Amino acid sequence: MQRCLDLAIQGLGNVAPNPLVGSVIVHDDKIIGEGYHQQFGKAHAEVNAIQSVINKDLLKDSTLYVNLEPCSHFGKTPPCADLIIQHKIPRVVIGSYDPNPKVAGKGIQKLREAGVEVVTEILKAESDFLNRRFITAHTKHRPYIILKFAQSVDGFMALNEPKQFWFTNELSKKLMHKWRTEEQGILVGRNTVAVDDCELTARFWQGKNPVRIVIDRKLSLPTDRKIFNALAKALVFNEVESKEEGSTNFIQIDFSKNVLEQVLQHLQANEIQSVIIEGGPHTLQHFISQNLWDEARVFTTPHQLKVGKLPPTISGLVVEETEIETDKLKVIINSAT
Repeated sequence: MQRCLDLAIQGLGNVAPNPLVGSVIVHDDKIIGEGYHQQFGKAHAEVNAIQSVINKDLLKDSTLYVNLEPCSHFGKTPPCADLIIQHKIPRVVIGSYDPNPKVAGKGIQKLREAGVEVVTEILKAESDFLNRRFITAHTKHRPYIILKFAQSVDGFMALNEPKQFWFTNELSKKLMHKWRTEEQGILVGRNTVAVDDCELTARFWQGKNPVRIVIDRKLSLPTDRKIFNALAKALVFNEVESKEEGSTNFIQIDFSKNVLEQVLQHLQANEIQSVIIEGGPHTLQHFISQNLWDEARVFTTPHQLKVGKLPPTISGLVVEETEIETDKLKVIINSAT
């Protein structure tokens, strides 16, 4: 099962809104086939694992391991449960249940009704965490939200004056761009775009650019800002109008109501399952105050500002602490969600 997880994570950034899935086939305690879901719309992990087996006759005496319940419905590909039954694989070991209402136990039920022995909840916690984006989208009906910010060693997040200031070192910056390729969206507030003229692309790492999201109530940002270039799609939530201009989609919402809920509802409806929040302290604090976050990645750098804007107040379960040259990275999970 751990091998399934190691395979599955290779699809990160390429399979959303599908889950991350890896599969291993074992015969007489030897792996005879393995595969993972590599790209959205392409073959699922179980299909790739079965196809990799040279001698298909061995399948009828093998065990198939997979970190997520096999699908039981027709989507962009046929049901994996049907393929397992077709090849007469007698035993299937599963990590976690699929929360998608189209599956939700139906894959396990179909296998058992066909006489397949099914073992469940093997490395379930690890399997659930791997697919936390997919599970959040189907259980909380909103994207998985990652807060990301950097602060000085003396506890400030930004200068008092509207001026760009780089906190992290070059290696940390590359890591942040890698993160951008792994998520579907990246969100900032109007002030961040106005001051930093940020592009919000993954230019320091190979991979897909996320959808760029900005909240600009009055549409006051100049149209020559980098966030509006054609390198990636941009969504601008505002109260003025809805229209499309090139790669930018302006979306009108009601600012007299809960803004973040409207933004997240739109993203969920468009199958954006994960978003990094890279805004300033004001934007970040809004998400924290409404408990709309799942994970925080906080850099502490050796800079000393002595004065400046304070970072948001955040608490949760620290699951990782890493040093990246001169920077210290802390990963926090929201235990309340």
